Amino acid sequence: MPKKKQITINTLIDEGRQKLHQAGVENPRREAKLLLQYAFGLSAEQMLAFPRDQVLDDAVQVANYNAFIARRAQHEPFAYITAHKGFWTLDLKVSPASLIPRGDTESLILTVLTYFPNKQQALSVLDLGTGTGCLLLAILAEYPQAWGLGVDINPEAARLADENITRCHMRGRAWVIAGEWTKALASNMRFDCVVSNPPYIPTADLQTLMPDVRYYEPHQALDGGCDGLEAYRVLCQNLPLLLKENGFAFLEIGIHQAPAVCALAQAQGLHVVSVIKDLVGIERVIVLQNQR
Repeated sequence: MPKKKQITINTLIDEGRQKLHQAGVENPRREAKLLLQYAFGLSAEQMLAFPRDQVLDDAVQVANYNAFIARRAQHEPFAYITAHKGFWTLDLKVSPASLIPRGDTESLILTVLTYFPNKQQALSVLDLGTGTGCLLLAILAEYPQAWGLGVDINPEAARLADENITRCHMRGRAWVIAGEWTKALASNMRFDCVVSNPPYIPTADLQTLMPDVRYYEPHQALDGGCDGLEAYRVLCQNLPLLLKENGFAFLEIGIHQAPAVCALAQAQGLHVVSVIKDLVGIERVIVLQNQR
């Protein structure tokens, strides 16, 4: 009888790397290693210490790993496979109901910290289009006396954010509701801080996105209308009614959108305080203030 092929960490990683490379996945070896770590339930430290030539005899774990590799080779996002993603100081549950939190969006948190330097301030925070709840929960993690509300039009995304409230131990300080922008809010609600990472990709550009985004992430959270500015029109119209006097709004924007969004804000009587660049020099966050 032919000798049974011995399966080791090295063979699994090499086979996974080849499949991901053939599929055009960037950093295929790194992703193969991370998927193996997830499939076998290993910490980063355990992964480093695990003998690379040790024979693996857990058929279920090997099968899980191969299934994860097959999904990633179809360009399913890594975070959807593992069902979680790190953002700021948090580890969040993710699902196809919402966009995956991105490092670029952390620029918004840094900007909030600049304009509200007192971390003991009892801020009231509103996150419009909350998705996973990443912005709201990251802000509350920095301001232990703050409370906040997240709103999302997709009930599944709202449920996901609510799960993350529990996951991040924010129950009693954070709430989430399903609704279209401000329509679910009481007319007298006012906030110190409003944040939003709204849909801002022009509809025609959706087909040019990388496959991981185009085929898997929810288009409702990406599609900003024909010019990418549809959500900003709604936001700027409502911000004067949502912000307390001298309150601040922080809006994430797409590339080259700053002039148009600033004009929309000024037309509604909002003061454009600043346009903030991210770590690679792209204009990423617009800071607005209600000075009425």
